[in-house]
Amino acid sequence: MPAYVIGHLKDAAPHPDIAEYIERVTATFEPYGGRFLVHAAQHEVKEGGWPGHVVVIGFPGVAEARAWWDSPEYQEIAPLRHRNIEGDIILVEGVPEGYDAAGTAKAMREAMSAG
Repeated sequence: MPAYVIGHLKDAAPHPDIAEYIERVTATFEPYGGRFLVHAAQHEVKEGGWPGHVVVIGFPGVAEARAWWDSPEYQEIAPLRHRNIEGDIILVEGVPEGYDAAGTAKAMREAMSAG
């Protein structure tokens, strides 16, 4: 199943470290099958608040995403971002092909009726 690294990065002033991070980051995730799905794109908030930027990197699976995150190549450049941009980053597994949310609702209803 695919996996995604999703970043919600708060606004930050331009900085040479950030430019270097952006220049180098793609080369760190490509060996793990990663690719940008969302980067440097405008977003439209439909509910709640979402200050900052959204970044989504897709991977073939969770193992590849974790291997990238833990890799010496990524860990070498991560401080360039950490020092200059506040944000939240999560790793989440995608759903399989043909996923139907109705099955989740059915399981929820069964659990509620059993309780």
